[in-house]
Amino acid sequence: MTELAPRSTPAPTGGDAAAWAAFGGCLIAVFMQMIDVTIVNTALPAITTDLHASPGSRLLVVSAYSLAFACALLTAARLGERVGRRAMFLISVAAFTAASLWCGLSGSATELVIARVAQGIAGAGMAAQTIAILTAIFPRERHSLVFALYGAVAGFAGMLGPILGGALITVDPWGLGWHAVFLMNLPLGLLAFVLALRFLRLGRPARRERLDPVGTVLSSVSLFALLFALADIHQNGLRPSVAAVLVVAVLWAAIFLAQQRGRARHGGSPLLRFDLFTDRGFAVGALLVTVFFGLFTAFVFAVSITLQDELRFSPWLTGVLMTPFALGAGAGALLSPILVRRWGVRSLAVGIAGYGVCVAIGAAYLHLTAGQVSIPLAVGPVLLSGLGVGVFGVQLPPLMLAGLNRAQLDAASGLLPTIEQVGNGVGLALFSAVFFRAHSLAGSVTMFAAIAVVAIAMGALTLAMPGPAERR
Repeated sequence: MTELAPRSTPAPTGGDAAAWAAFGGCLIAVFMQMIDVTIVNTALPAITTDLHASPGSRLLVVSAYSLAFACALLTAARLGERVGRRAMFLISVAAFTAASLWCGLSGSATELVIARVAQGIAGAGMAAQTIAILTAIFPRERHSLVFALYGAVAGFAGMLGPILGGALITVDPWGLGWHAVFLMNLPLGLLAFVLALRFLRLGRPARRERLDPVGTVLSSVSLFALLFALADIHQNGLRPSVAAVLVVAVLWAAIFLAQQRGRARHGGSPLLRFDLFTDRGFAVGALLVTVFFGLFTAFVFAVSITLQDELRFSPWLTGVLMTPFALGAGAGALLSPILVRRWGVRSLAVGIAGYGVCVAIGAAYLHLTAGQVSIPLAVGPVLLSGLGVGVFGVQLPPLMLAGLNRAQLDAASGLLPTIEQVGNGVGLALFSAVFFRAHSLAGSVTMFAAIAVVAIAMGALTLAMPGPAERR
């Protein structure tokens, strides 16, 4: 691959301890931005009652954050390249903390939705810098370990959200009620800011890339239309008006891609760098990331619907059954760097294919027993499926990014989380629209079988990625 001139030159971080302390600030930021995706779901009934929220406002309280987050990622990455990753990260952490305070003090549903939009934009500002920061402050040989910890924290936060939200509502600390799910970010945000301010040291950008206002508008509109339509499909099924919004999203996306290609041909700096996809690892990895996040989101949704709506499990019993999955995912995340060093991409392929096999066993079990589930029997496959997800999901990003140079890593810092968000939206909308309109056990079995087939196919596709030995 031809090396391009780097856009920024990392300065010395002040030592290994400083790098790990700065990394701690990044992990806290990741924890906050991920937990706020799911923690609101548990608090939503209390929010609705207290603020007299309409059904439309209820949906926006949940989705406004994710929509704003996804639409702002590419622009936030460009701003980070322009003003410096450190400055952009600090500004975003401060803004996220302030927006969390605003959410916690909101006195109406409309105000809370607006505050959630601000929170999502600030969250994108943090997320779009993280990959560039981590790859700058640590040498490449540590990227596998760093991404393992990063992925474990992100995954743990997403799973912990509903549990922590329920605990805060139940315990009701200081009589705060639902406000506590947002106000808990204040000490976390302050700690992340102090760590980054004290220990994060990066060089100033060698080049200040120009902003791309046209590209910003085109990308934001197309992403908003796409993700809004997918969220509506998840709630209400595919309707003609929503299909029209999807068509508009595709047209805007096509215009955005054409505008970006034109900007690149004329010597400009596009938000979307097409040279990233000339690297086989990034191109195959981008497809795998999209499918994986869609698949995992659909899986979590399917488990919740099946256990609670079809099998009549309580939320508590559902959490008990899925605890081995979370433990397995955590173990897989920590083991994955060792497995990749020894077996390369084959370990990822076995991990995701093994997850698919476990899901297939679960689908067959549900079909044969007509939904009569034995929790002791289910623990083993559930644990192993989590292990496979942890091994695959955590090491996919570092392998995907391993062949990129510094300038390309900067560009990928905003693109990768955007791809993840699109995968989330597509997976949830597609699987819910196809399989869960009827809410039947047969639909659940079919959905789990489809997830298993896709996961096993992903295992085969993973083998097309270059391994660590090929990157040397």
